[in-house]
Amino acid sequence: MSSEKISGEPVILSSEYTPSTPSYEKHPDTIFNSEEIQELRERFQYRFSDEAGTERLHAGSADVDFIFEKMCGLPFEKAFALLEQVVVTHKDDPNFPVETMDKIHRLLEGEEKYGADHDAYQFDVRAEATLINYFSPYPEVRSVTDPYDDPTAPVETFRAYLLGIIWTILATGVNQFFTTRMPSITITSAVVQVLLYPCGKAFELLPDWGFTFMGKRHTLNPGPWSLKEQMFVTIMVNVTMAGTWVTQYNVMVQKLPMYYNQNWVGYGYQFLQSFSTQLFGFGFAGVLRRWVIYPVKAIWPTILPTIALNRALLAPEKKRSINGWTISRYYFFCIVFVAMFIYFWLPDYVFNALSTFNWITWIAPNNYNLAAITGSVLGLGLNPITTFDWNVINISWVPPLAIPFYSLFQQYIGMFISFFIIIAVNWTNYKWTAYIPINTNLIVDNQGNSYNVTQVLTDDLLDLQKYDSYSPPYWSAGNLVTYGSILATYPMAIVYVVLREWKPITSAFRDFYVSLRNRGKSVYEQFGDPLSMMMSKYKEVPDWWYLCIVVLSFVLGVISIEIYPTNVAVWGFVVIILLNAVFLIPIMIIYSTTGFNLGLNVLAEMLAGYFFPGNGTANLILKCYGYNIDGQAESFVSDQKLAHYTKIPPRAVFRGQLISTIVQVIVCIGVVNWQMYHVPDLCVPDQADKFTCPSLKTIYSASVMWGVVGPKRLFGGLYPILQWCFLIGAVIAVLFWAAQKKFPRWFSNWNPILITGGMGNWAPYNLSYFTPGFYMSLFFMYYIKRRYTEWWEKYVYLLSASMTAAVAFSAIIIFFAVQYNTITLSWWGNNVVYAGVDGGNGQQTLLNIPDQGYFGLPFGQFP
Repeated sequence: MSSEKISGEPVILSSEYTPSTPSYEKHPDTIFNSEEIQELRERFQYRFSDEAGTERLHAGSADVDFIFEKMCGLPFEKAFALLEQVVVTHKDDPNFPVETMDKIHRLLEGEEKYGADHDAYQFDVRAEATLINYFSPYPEVRSVTDPYDDPTAPVETFRAYLLGIIWTILATGVNQFFTTRMPSITITSAVVQVLLYPCGKAFELLPDWGFTFMGKRHTLNPGPWSLKEQMFVTIMVNVTMAGTWVTQYNVMVQKLPMYYNQNWVGYGYQFLQSFSTQLFGFGFAGVLRRWVIYPVKAIWPTILPTIALNRALLAPEKKRSINGWTISRYYFFCIVFVAMFIYFWLPDYVFNALSTFNWITWIAPNNYNLAAITGSVLGLGLNPITTFDWNVINISWVPPLAIPFYSLFQQYIGMFISFFIIIAVNWTNYKWTAYIPINTNLIVDNQGNSYNVTQVLTDDLLDLQKYDSYSPPYWSAGNLVTYGSILATYPMAIVYVVLREWKPITSAFRDFYVSLRNRGKSVYEQFGDPLSMMMSKYKEVPDWWYLCIVVLSFVLGVISIEIYPTNVAVWGFVVIILLNAVFLIPIMIIYSTTGFNLGLNVLAEMLAGYFFPGNGTANLILKCYGYNIDGQAESFVSDQKLAHYTKIPPRAVFRGQLISTIVQVIVCIGVVNWQMYHVPDLCVPDQADKFTCPSLKTIYSASVMWGVVGPKRLFGGLYPILQWCFLIGAVIAVLFWAAQKKFPRWFSNWNPILITGGMGNWAPYNLSYFTPGFYMSLFFMYYIKRRYTEWWEKYVYLLSASMTAAVAFSAIIIFFAVQYNTITLSWWGNNVVYAGVDGGNGQQTLLNIPDQGYFGLPFGQFP
């Protein structure tokens, strides 16, 4: 076969097929005649058959035929040039398949070095170029998306908005109510999707009653419940998943009598603060689009299981054999869901030792050294087999079947390095850590008790006389290493990402500036990938819409801190907002490619402590802005990427997210105020229904540690080494970047932010929570992905989503069926976990309190 057009008229492809959506763009003109097309099709079908090759398409004949049509219209010279561009674009892309890149390099070396006949060589060049240029470079993205779109599919229907608002109310109410319980109960995104599907199908029974407005038909029943409707409602409900920081934490900490007891925290303050913080995240998310939604490299691995679950429920699928498996996605989901729903009763209720499998400590329950090194509760969790509980394995911020293997692997390496650092810190009694449990996240006083912050406060401000007569707060070894790594990661993130991604970052800034000056310019003009080209058919959301929301959020925030006695100066508020603006781009770039999330909470509360020393309330409020804006922006922007993958119109997403945000804030404020006045003994340690508020205690203690005691005392007298962590992080970033430039073969796929970030996964978590996830990732995200690619593409994300949904359903049933009614099972399998030192009985620290009755700095020398 020649790469040039053969004599004779080009023919329309003879294959007839029905895609998973009703229509898509077809290219009937080809550069081949009928005879050549048949030969190409045979080779193409072999390439993407059930047995040959490892790099296959994920779905049925529709995707394969679509890519085949595109390939038939792609000249060899253009395909070759496209592969050359792929090498440049994805040179340092750790998510790009290594095998594919190696193959492209061999193809670009020429036909002779490639080692295949002329036809096979030209076919492979076209096939690789077509797959990347008309679909996606990443198999994980191809596994949950389509290379075509149906712009006529219903999205913003009456039933979609109705279900979106209803489920936003339900999910928000339940999640807000149970956030103060230990353990909490959460309606997750996966749970909502499973419950949403039958609701959508039920609406198909309604009559086709409606009206036509501006040429568009609006009806109760526009036809079958569609995948786009399901995804649109999922995006609306996902707004609730990140929670509302103000109502979850600040309102109760400020108002309840056992905390700050501020009676002025009324409805007006709550509405102003809640809308300000939530909408800030929404506005920033829209501004971030050019950096973390449209670029192809921003794959957002954590959202792919959500798309997989929706496709399993709604996308039509042709039965075919994949590595010997013929089961459809839907039935695979159902089987795994039912099995996990039943199984979860064992580790969660019947046999708790399966969840916390600290079996090494059973050998010598009273041995402190054994418990400190291998324990899952007290200790550092060095244990090869730590759990049989998916809820433990699937750590929310490091989901093993969602993020890439290299990301989890490098974070695990960071944990393993810091494991030895924590041991060294504790066993050398550095900064009195040997008198404190090795991995606790609590702050303690100089007698080893939980730090009683009320003993150093007068009118919510630091009283130096009380402080000098009581004690400074002290951290455990695990907590000290955690904070050190977090402080090092902040400058590292800025320096490393700017050095590595300087060109695309500056290009996006220029385009953003141009778009503000020229409102007619399309956002998609600088992006030529298939998804962006398909999305360019829909009306965009202008940048100034999002900027208006940012301005409104700022105004609401200023009003809230000015008319209420917050003791927060506007200039401090402005600095925290600018902090978010500076850090959001590198943080989101990291998260969108690796799945690693770096929160700004520590940096925000540290700066607030410098700005307003001795003021815990100011620290609490500014931390809320510093952390919640980042968290909300991440939530909103990840859902906008969901819409990008599933071809939901941008303006529909804007309207849906805005409506859900308004509903969420109103519901949260109503629920939190009802709780404070109607739940008996709320936040009391022995509260009958376990509403003991563990997170509120942590938030309150942090506001005292960073706000009342302040970073000057922490860095200046208690832990001066922490202030050097900023410089260490920046230097490591520069050295790593230089090493990647000098030795790309050895360093190109390593990311210092992941390693350092993994070092901060301690206190109270430990290796026992991450080791089983490492096993799962090694098997599914590395071995299966490379050895059985098509099986991985079809089932793995669905496996994660189905088990997560089942655990959530099962946990809710277990709570209301037995735990709420205090029906307990007391036997060895439930009691052995907490029988020895690891469970809190006996020796809990390496050293006992000295005879003088306290440890640490002498009285009169407190910083």
